[in-house]
Amino acid sequence: MRRRAFIHTMGATLASPLAAHAQSRGRVPLVGVLVAESAPHPFTEAFRSGMRELGYTEGRTVAIEWRYADALFKRAIELATELVRLGVEVIAAHHTPAVKASMTVTRTIPIVMSPAGAPLQTGLVESLARPGANVTGLSSMEAELGSKRLELLRSVIPGLGRVAVLGAKTDPFTRPYVEDFQSAAARAGLQLQPVLVDGPNDFEEAFTAMAKAGAQAVVIQPLFEPHSPTIVRLGTKYRLAVMSSYRETTRAGGLISYSADHTEYFKRAASFVDRILKGAKPGELPVEQPTKFELVVNVRTARALGLAPPESFLGRADEVIR
Repeated sequence: MRRRAFIHTMGATLASPLAAHAQSRGRVPLVGVLVAESAPHPFTEAFRSGMRELGYTEGRTVAIEWRYADALFKRAIELATELVRLGVEVIAAHHTPAVKASMTVTRTIPIVMSPAGAPLQTGLVESLARPGANVTGLSSMEAELGSKRLELLRSVIPGLGRVAVLGAKTDPFTRPYVEDFQSAAARAGLQLQPVLVDGPNDFEEAFTAMAKAGAQAVVIQPLFEPHSPTIVRLGTKYRLAVMSSYRETTRAGGLISYSADHTEYFKRAASFVDRILKGAKPGELPVEQPTKFELVVNVRTARALGLAPPESFLGRADEVIR
């Protein structure tokens, strides 16, 4: 039997006693999901898929309360408070603001980072091996990829000199994310232009500032990925190459995406929820980091920007959009 099939079979087998126990006591486990961004979001279906593979049926053997904070930290705190009042047994918190918001309102209900960036730098866990307290889950490693992302942009944009970073003022992850790029840019001899905004209403002004300063590319903080249609439109308008963490943004007209395989590690969040529902203590579950990263390049967008990615570069890509 293949290893993946074995894991899925065992997950389904182990989930059955849990479901039976829940039904015998007249209720099913109640899971809260708090997504820092807006709906629809790719995390939703990936997490559902992960729960199904572990033997759970939403509405029958598990109840899930879904909440979306629209990239507003204050709203995330309000929604986390709602979930606590509902009596959820665990919170799957997608991205750092959702984790921070959940930690603000509970120190006892287990919280699964699904994932979060820079969990050590932002104080989400004590260590990756032994997170401590009530938080564990997945690290996205988004704040460790600055050098690689700038290298990829230089491979496509001849004479690259200035790169902007679009970040969120209220996201605790913004500081380590931007600092990683600042260090990488200094080593590479590039100028970095961090542009921090409150939300999507500030995008137009932000892109205007980037273009006026002479930026040739902009890297999008993951929190803003649900707004990729607007971001791609503005990138086209101001002739800025858009680099993101999501292949969906590149398919929509961005230039490059480079990040972990989102579908796989979004699904992995379900395994942490499963183990906690079965009695595992979050503080004793080691934080997981992704091991597979994907490069997606949009050649149509490159041509529209007057760029010609070398074939040697395209040969390294996991997906090339022509």
